Amino acid sequence: MDWPALRLSLELAAATALLLVPLALALVRMLARKPLVARGLVDGLVALPLVLPPTVLGFYLLAVFGGQSTLGQWYAALTGRQLVFTFDGLLLASLIANIPFAVLPIQRAFAAIPREACEAAWCSGLSNWQTLWKIELPLAWPGVLAALVLTFTHTLGEFGVVLMVGGNIAHETRTVSIAIYDSVQSFNDQAAHVMSAVLVMLSVAGIALIHWATQHIGRRDA
Repeated sequence: MDWPALRLSLELAAATALLLVPLALALVRMLARKPLVARGLVDGLVALPLVLPPTVLGFYLLAVFGGQSTLGQWYAALTGRQLVFTFDGLLLASLIANIPFAVLPIQRAFAAIPREACEAAWCSGLSNWQTLWKIELPLAWPGVLAALVLTFTHTLGEFGVVLMVGGNIAHETRTVSIAIYDSVQSFNDQAAHVMSAVLVMLSVAGIALIHWATQHIGRRDA
């Protein structure tokens, strides 16, 4: 078991989920107020990482983050570090690659909330912010939980984007998925089996948690 790689993967997955889900929540609420055409365009962009091959997405992110790009030069001037082949760049790439896994579950959960519930809250004098905390989030929390779990588990197994943007630098960008690939390449099947089994167990636990949340929604709606 490559423990540093697993620890780095867990840190990356946790940071991605905790940063992205609140942003996804804000985006979902913003889209609810947009005209249909604008909402459809943004929905398409949100879903784009689902259909793009990870290496293609990683290649374009590498070009955008590179030292010759505006973003790369700005980041280097600000921090003294390059954005590619660092954990910071890996985190930013992970945030972009996981947008649909955070947005879509929250979007479905909020779409299931009856419009009348929000209108009743507004008529009672609640602001949009109060309606979110007192009405919408208590009803949509299983979708938010699903977004957290999906984002976390997908980040753990991401390979193409991680390799393109982060490379394979020990203790910096070497995640467990890359460690599995290296183990297979070096014919260390035992290490690959152990690390793969850990990811499988984490993924199964995530699926079970999402299933439990879905069942909770069904009982609540009934």
